[in-house]
Amino acid sequence: MALYQQQELKIYNSLSGEKEVFTPINEGAIGMYVCGPTVYSNVHLGNCRTFISFDLVFRYLKHLGYKVRYVRNITDAGHLENDADSGEDRIAKKARLEQIEPMEVVQRYTVDFHNILQKFNNLPPSIEPTATGHIVEQIEIIKDILEKGYAYEANGSVYFDVLKFNESHDYGKLSGRKLEDMIPNTRELTAQSDKKNPQDFALWKKAEPQHIMRWPSPWSDGFPGWHLECTVMSSKYLGEEFDIHGGGMDLKFPHHECEIAQGEAATGKTPVNYWMHANMLTLNGKKMAKSTGNNILPNEIFTGDNPNLEKGFAPTVARFFMLQANYRSILDFSNEALVASEKGFQRLMDAYHSLENIQTSEKSDLDIAEWRQKCYDAMNDDFNSPILIAQLFEAVKQINILKEGKAKITAEDLELLKKTMSDFIFEVLGLVDTTEAADNDFSNKLSGTVDLLIKLRAEARANKDFATSDKIRDELAGMGIQLKDGKDGTSFTIE
Repeated sequence: MALYQQQELKIYNSLSGEKEVFTPINEGAIGMYVCGPTVYSNVHLGNCRTFISFDLVFRYLKHLGYKVRYVRNITDAGHLENDADSGEDRIAKKARLEQIEPMEVVQRYTVDFHNILQKFNNLPPSIEPTATGHIVEQIEIIKDILEKGYAYEANGSVYFDVLKFNESHDYGKLSGRKLEDMIPNTRELTAQSDKKNPQDFALWKKAEPQHIMRWPSPWSDGFPGWHLECTVMSSKYLGEEFDIHGGGMDLKFPHHECEIAQGEAATGKTPVNYWMHANMLTLNGKKMAKSTGNNILPNEIFTGDNPNLEKGFAPTVARFFMLQANYRSILDFSNEALVASEKGFQRLMDAYHSLENIQTSEKSDLDIAEWRQKCYDAMNDDFNSPILIAQLFEAVKQINILKEGKAKITAEDLELLKKTMSDFIFEVLGLVDTTEAADNDFSNKLSGTVDLLIKLRAEARANKDFATSDKIRDELAGMGIQLKDGKDGTSFTIE
């Protein structure tokens, strides 16, 4: 029996506003789509939190034994400066300011995005499609929506007709907004606008003469609307109906609302069963903003090169900090919080390593199976990582009691404790054992130092300086490092 068949997972569904028992469309297989970055600048910490949250989801689903197809897109065209379908394309604007090609901007910041997530130990998605790689499919779905009467063409652009759609569907059901409430609060259309109504959104935009990024279409040389790419790529790789769609809370409206409308208009089906939204990250209790200086980039955490930090922190410590809050909660980032997380992380690693030295007995005073299920119960409750971490620290307390000889444990229970700790610390939470990395680093440096001394000793012997040669050999021997001369050179062993 697969592990997922033994556990009842509940997910908070933004569509219903409730935790629901998770039942995939296809037994044992899950389709999950997460909105990726618009690659016109370095990935910021709030983005990282979102992607770490969904990496946790991906990891746990895989741990349960599901076959997961995880699709996360790269937006490399069509994302304008505001949600009113006006302004310049963000990537084209960056390219113009730096006087480089738009695809140079895309390449630079896509590489940065991948590098940062790799440092945070995120698993790569199964598929990472781009908007520009799916222009043909976007044009085809626009044709389909036009044919079904939910869109209209105006002066070379195509817009989704929200009022028409709402006559037979519920536009606003994800965000909880009613269209009749939106209308009075919407700005009046300018004389230059081609929209029938302010609520309508672009499926295709005719490119102005100065617009760099453009493609031919039946309506004009232009570019697709930002919302359209996710509808196209999710349906292409996961089907017209799939299990999970994730993203930041800021995308719920209008982006995800528009995705639902486009999917239902094109196929007549509700595209997603479970909508998940990760909450925002603040810094020192305030919203992050470059303009105020209340901002920090991921690399600045690692180096400590930021006025908000007293020193640098390992990426896994920052990841551990972020996972100490539920993904749906606002999380405040501060130097003090990172320092506390670093201490907690070290306590966790020390306890895990000390399991190797625990003496076993014929009986157990601890119910490891019950504790193990509590770890699963935490993750089954909408991926509640802070409760899981609390359970891991309960294990730390028990490990310390075992080390002091105040409790007994059987060999079988000790193995279950080790495996469960390993599964949840490394496989599910995705933390990295920096103690082991530090040991490897020290070992490499020690090896390099001894090799240098062997080289200096060889030079001394060649110069008939046997006193120096013997001193190097004897001093190393006193440290437990034995040199062995052979026909292929000198090697060493550590006793």
